[in-house]
Amino acid sequence: MQRRINVSSLLPNRLKHPYKGHKGSKYLFYLITIVTILRSLVHIFAKDGGAKSIATIPLDSYGLEAANTVILIFALWGISQLLMGVLYGLVALKYQTLIPLMYLLMTLEYIMRLMVGHMKSIVTESTPPGALGNYIMIPLLILLLCLSLYEKKEGENERP
Repeated sequence: MQRRINVSSLLPNRLKHPYKGHKGSKYLFYLITIVTILRSLVHIFAKDGGAKSIATIPLDSYGLEAANTVILIFALWGISQLLMGVLYGLVALKYQTLIPLMYLLMTLEYIMRLMVGHMKSIVTESTPPGALGNYIMIPLLILLLCLSLYEKKEGENERP
């Protein structure tokens, strides 16, 4: 089966035409959407915002005001993640032609997370899962972006 790269899928002219990329890329987009929303809710509603329980930031060694500030920043980050998750959900349910653009934005976000993490370090009790996740997600998202850009040539049948 031959496929061609369709870079115009990043900014489609119409949003109603069907998604033409690889099906696996679409289904993994659904999974990433769910994980993004669930992760955001942890940051918003967990007592420590996930700062100590997940990111292993030693909040108990901070003053009360400093610890509360870190927790607030994690909750605010959760709100940003929730809004992105809602956007991903809209794309997944109604505007699937934007999946390649969403993968591009996700890839850029994870690359920038990695860069900022190197520029602005933070003391943690152990390596947080997000730090390792960046190294996994960047190549995975690049692969999913590429798969979402490939479309079948006209008249080509899908394999069963």
